[in-house]
Amino acid sequence: MKRLLVAGLGLIGARHARAILDHPGAELACVVEPDAALRAAFDVPGFAALDEVDLPVDGAVLATPSNLHADHAEIALARGWPCLVEKPIEVDLAGADRIVAASAQAGLPVLTGHHRRYHASVRRLREIVRGGAIGAPVLANMIWAVRKQDAYFEGNWRAGAAGSPVMINMVHDIDLLRFVLGEVVQVTAMGAAHVRDAGRVESGVIALRFDNGAVGSIAFSDAAPSPWGFESGTRENPNIPGSGQDCLWIAGTRGSVSFPSLTVWSGAEDWRQAPVARPETVAQTDALTEQLSHFIDVLDGAQPLIDAADARRTLATTLEVEQQTRAAEVTKWAS
Repeated sequence: MKRLLVAGLGLIGARHARAILDHPGAELACVVEPDAALRAAFDVPGFAALDEVDLPVDGAVLATPSNLHADHAEIALARGWPCLVEKPIEVDLAGADRIVAASAQAGLPVLTGHHRRYHASVRRLREIVRGGAIGAPVLANMIWAVRKQDAYFEGNWRAGAAGSPVMINMVHDIDLLRFVLGEVVQVTAMGAAHVRDAGRVESGVIALRFDNGAVGSIAFSDAAPSPWGFESGTRENPNIPGSGQDCLWIAGTRGSVSFPSLTVWSGAEDWRQAPVARPETVAQTDALTEQLSHFIDVLDGAQPLIDAADARRTLATTLEVEQQTRAAEVTKWAS
């Protein structure tokens, strides 16, 4: 049994804590959260800050605000606690570099919470694309469109520019495409904000070039209800109704695949022939539980599926998208 603490009891932190309570290989040693009411929701010792913890701990799950990840990772690693740090690993590259350095100095692993990599369907998609079932990847097209309720932005940090879905949501989609297709070598993006006109990017299009020559795009919006998006398609988030609709299409030189249905289209040599569809089936998995199981393995010496340096590369691409979408929208406002 690994004794784990959870720091930060917001939406995702509370889910981490409940996952630990339900896991046969883990024990929730304590929770760390400045809000006493949130601490009281869990029948374990609670502390207001990490440096107050006076219990034996094997590892720390850090689900605190992203701008505090470096501070909290440094504290945890200095105390000998390997970390699972929620995504994004930090809000800037300097913060990510601090976590990478602290991990190296302590000689302890940092796992980053890009939990989509743990979906069985995502792992199978990667096998299909990288295993040659569709030939050499050529292009990818992804859609993520939801309408967030107005209350999501009211009276909190999301009310301003930081409420853009790029750092909150697109960091997931960018990491997914990196995991499936390879490293990003070029980014072009534009943003829009004409629906709410609230001074923050709400919609946009991202174009990516990968190191294998493939290109891809992500169209996104948090102001447009739709059945298309990773959470809707995979039904992974209990707070977002599932649709089962595909949200990602990848085409290669010998065929194509759509996700999450994992429908592989093949058999056509050129446009004169009709491709044949072959849907695949994989077992449903709970990504947070799978991630927790992997973290326990990391505590026993396994290599992290996505360490701090890997997560830094996802962050670098996401920050470039954020900068370009915001710059394009600022230009529009100025005009």
